[in-house]
Amino acid sequence: LIYDSFAQYLVTEKGYDKDLLTLAPDSLDFCCKGLVLDIEEGNFLKLAEDGTVLSECPHTIENIRAIQSDCVSRREWKHFNTVSGMVSRSAKYYLYDNYFDLPGALLCARVVDSLDQHDGQKKYDFWKDMVAAIQHNYKISAFKEDCGTYFPEVKNHPDKYLQRCPESVKKWLKQLKSAGKILLLITSSHSDYCRLLCEHILGNDFEEYFDIVITNALKPGFFSHTPNQRPFRTLENDEEQEALLSLDKPGWYSQGNAIQLYELLKKMTGKLDPKVVYFGDSMHSDIFPAHHYSNWETVFILEELLGDKVTVPAEAESEPLEKKGKYEGDEPKAPYFVSKQWGSFFVDRLPGLENAEETLVRTWSCKCISTYSTIAIPSLEAIADLPLDYRFTRFSSNSSATAGYYPSPPRALLPNEESVTMK
Repeated sequence: LIYDSFAQYLVTEKGYDKDLLTLAPDSLDFCCKGLVLDIEEGNFLKLAEDGTVLSECPHTIENIRAIQSDCVSRREWKHFNTVSGMVSRSAKYYLYDNYFDLPGALLCARVVDSLDQHDGQKKYDFWKDMVAAIQHNYKISAFKEDCGTYFPEVKNHPDKYLQRCPESVKKWLKQLKSAGKILLLITSSHSDYCRLLCEHILGNDFEEYFDIVITNALKPGFFSHTPNQRPFRTLENDEEQEALLSLDKPGWYSQGNAIQLYELLKKMTGKLDPKVVYFGDSMHSDIFPAHHYSNWETVFILEELLGDKVTVPAEAESEPLEKKGKYEGDEPKAPYFVSKQWGSFFVDRLPGLENAEETLVRTWSCKCISTYSTIAIPSLEAIADLPLDYRFTRFSSNSSATAGYYPSPPRALLPNEESVTMK
């Protein structure tokens, strides 16, 4: 749906090739989290933790290649110094770091292919049109106006696109609240779309799960901006009202900033230094800024961990289904498959120089996980049944790159003999 909503706009409003509207099912394999689009060059790159280019898609989506071993080819990506702090997005590149963004990567790759066929361009100017497509589909008034392709479709067919929240997670949220925790929901979605999602996923009583709901939070700016730059606003019928000078009580707000939110949390808890644990699935919008600007504990929801389990073929199953754990059973559904074109999200092989053996290196995305997350989990469901006082091992313990993965590290990061024995 996200791919179609952008493609429709590019074709009907900006005159791009109609071929963009048809999508071969296997082309979704191109989508791999952690890719960087070099906007001017029209190339997609996969980076090692030190900024070395591991593989790239130099146009034509079938033509992804690993960077070869000679000294000329093994190069650091030219923008790595600016991107490695995660602070800014630039007009020169875009990071694809969450599933909501990812269909745009495939569309951009196809746009570059299409421009190459027709114009043979060296520098590309399509990005402004992609931004226009995003703004058209997701602007704050689009939900109310039934504008674009995305919101009308989700409104009309929510069951097609939304999975209901497991009972175990609802129970866990209630337990947290009963134990005296303050629960926050902070989303960059506007209030009308947030309400549709939450009513469908959690139920009509979803507001009872949370003490504070903040919509249109415009992350990562929510964490980096000052109260003057990004004040909180109240809502009436989903319309934002005048700016608030301070945040005085729990409730539903729009926009805002982490500084004033933290002041409210101090007031609500009666503590000078209340601890916040923030769950998110985007390194750029959630995990990095919450860690870097607010010094909050961060739990990275990393769905790639779901696709990493060893699966037992059906005919070889020895245990009855009811005895199975949550992470055994049939093959995981896309998008958790490893991309055949790009390989693992966590590691890649760097060819050795001259006759040296190739080495296994962590990707830049993987390094960010252990640097900015307290722990990483495949889903909320994975921890919902644990006691509330369960002690997780942090990434920072012994500076381990794998300690913070729960329930276990990705096999790609383990020594070979360990990965064989894991179930």
